[in-house]
Amino acid sequence: MTIGQTTRTSACDAAPVDTDRMAALRARCLERKASAKDFSNSDQRLLSDAASLHRTEHIDSWQCRAGHRTRDRLAGLDFETDDLELLAGRAVFTWKGEALAEVAAAAAYLKAYPGPGGQTGHCALDLSHIFKVGVEGLAADLRARQAEAAGAEADTLASFLDALNGLSTMIGNAAACVEEAQERANPWRRKELAELAKICRHLQSKPPRSFHQALQLLWFVDMGVEYGDHARLVCPGRLDRILRPFYDADIASGALTRGRALLLIENLYLLINDFVPDGLAVGVMVGGTDAAGGDATHALSYLCLEALRRTRLIYPTVGVCWHQKTPGTLSDLACELMAAGCATPAFFNDTVIRRGLERLGLPPGDACNYINSTCVEITPIGRSNVWVASPYFSLCRLLLDEIAAQTDAGAPAADFDAFLAAYFKRLGAAIAEAVAHQRRLREDRRRFGRKPLQSLFTRDCVGRARDIDDGGALTNWVECSFVGLANLADSLEVIRDEVFETRQLTLAALRRMLDDDFADHEETRLRFLNKHPKYGNQVERVDALVARVAEAFTRECARHRLPPDESPFVPGTFCWVMHERLGAECGATPDGRRRGVPFADGGGPAQGREKGGPTCAILSTTSWDHSALIGGLAYNMKFPGDLFRAPGAHGRLRELIETYLARGGFETQVNVVNRETLVAAERNPEQYRDLVVRIGGYTDYFTRLSPGMRREIIMRTEHGI
Repeated sequence: MTIGQTTRTSACDAAPVDTDRMAALRARCLERKASAKDFSNSDQRLLSDAASLHRTEHIDSWQCRAGHRTRDRLAGLDFETDDLELLAGRAVFTWKGEALAEVAAAAAYLKAYPGPGGQTGHCALDLSHIFKVGVEGLAADLRARQAEAAGAEADTLASFLDALNGLSTMIGNAAACVEEAQERANPWRRKELAELAKICRHLQSKPPRSFHQALQLLWFVDMGVEYGDHARLVCPGRLDRILRPFYDADIASGALTRGRALLLIENLYLLINDFVPDGLAVGVMVGGTDAAGGDATHALSYLCLEALRRTRLIYPTVGVCWHQKTPGTLSDLACELMAAGCATPAFFNDTVIRRGLERLGLPPGDACNYINSTCVEITPIGRSNVWVASPYFSLCRLLLDEIAAQTDAGAPAADFDAFLAAYFKRLGAAIAEAVAHQRRLREDRRRFGRKPLQSLFTRDCVGRARDIDDGGALTNWVECSFVGLANLADSLEVIRDEVFETRQLTLAALRRMLDDDFADHEETRLRFLNKHPKYGNQVERVDALVARVAEAFTRECARHRLPPDESPFVPGTFCWVMHERLGAECGATPDGRRRGVPFADGGGPAQGREKGGPTCAILSTTSWDHSALIGGLAYNMKFPGDLFRAPGAHGRLRELIETYLARGGFETQVNVVNRETLVAAERNPEQYRDLVVRIGGYTDYFTRLSPGMRREIIMRTEHGI
């Protein structure tokens, strides 16, 4: 195995200034991303898993075998570093695939070990203990517990220890890569690399003693869990909280400057972009409140946002956890970045989210310590086995099914309330079916899963001596998401008026039009689209429909409980990319939407339908309670870039955002880009490969989106202020 390799040796006699360093590192990251693949099916993973599982066939305990597998994955990781990076741990992977006989043989062998279904990762870990005692201290604790345990509990603790040993070996591999790079480095770089190698060697066993060390260990653990346990999308979480003691101590001693801390955070963001495949999401949050309700903003809150300015890539999103006492300077910085075209900041409503989490049973100390675990879905930090987006429901597909069922039976509802009640009954049945499926997946995970390293950093797996897949975590609810809420409300309004109030159409006639995608009925389609009030325009009767639907699916979700501890089924309305995918699978709908067109992109109005400006749309979107939607709600706003050249425009953007939040809005994000730029990027993608846009709660490169998703972004209403 090659421990690592070096790249980009500079001939300069002095270290570059920070701006030049970041510009070069960003460009290199983009180059690598252009040809990057998902590491989960790399040659290393296949060969390592096959060898490990073959070697442990004689072991009866699947938990123990999983510990060996995680250890072997991590021990086999390769790394590289170049002449500018300040954090170690950029992993490299190969994909020669089944062209190699040994890879083909490994893939064939692993077919006997199919992975269980269900969601993984989507969490932020509990790093508090390893930050205090280091790898060595964790290992000592596990050995002491193991000496007092027996049977399955002893096996579980042994698997945790094996996984931890793998993490230590992985850190050593990263250190060896850095040490190798010193041999060819210039004097200024040799000094940087010597310090970095020293940090890595220290972290193999000891706790971090500085900000640089803590940030480096955070990356090693997050990457180790994601790769070693195949727990996808482990998030850094609340950097301004977990790194605060190290930052404060180093600043006070003079060992760290604000500029150096910023540069290190930027390096972390680049490592995340190198490691995580495109099209996903990774969350950092800042600000918010402490357990007593006091403002938790810190100098690091600003640095985590500021680090987006020079990186300007898709990861991570940085969410400002806003409340009434959030400093205006923090909101101003986020708005300034958005106005400059940086799509990755977002605002989350700390008060609303805490209320929802406490309603789900979290104590204040945990309810204040949450993360958007990828897009906008909320999970508690350090204690979560929460499954998110499990599943996505197509609200409009269910509507078409109900229309078909009533017309096939020849017994349409007598009035709109009866129709809506029948729809809600169908929705309830779909929810019950989904819960039954999630219960089966949870049982499969209990029998065939195991994530020993993630368990080690999730409360209270060690205390319970149980793996996260076997009920070790403190929080185990499942979050689902309802897609197309605005389209459903707009469709119900058309049905209420056309079928039940004015009786211009029968339900059967409406169905025929929808089945034919409005063929020969374009005038009627335009009437549905333009003559009926739409959600997002502060029309009470339509906004009330949204509230009724949200109340209905929240009520139906609350009827159900899931293993391992009778956890709730928690709703949301965010959509990731599913508004396009589910829209592509759905026929025409009564709101005037044609077959295959994407649904609305979250909790706000459907694309292009808010006619009264952003304030009007905000008033509609916040006319109903969001606090139950811990599964996530995204509200997108779009503005032309040249709008923010005017004096005071940043302040007006902040006023809009804070109006939304003060009225109870869950989350909001902003695209500041001209429509002309998006159209030009469609035509000439190579010239716009780093153009970043907000989708349905996450951020992605515009030119790498599907054609349908690019059109959906262009279709969104472009507001003035």
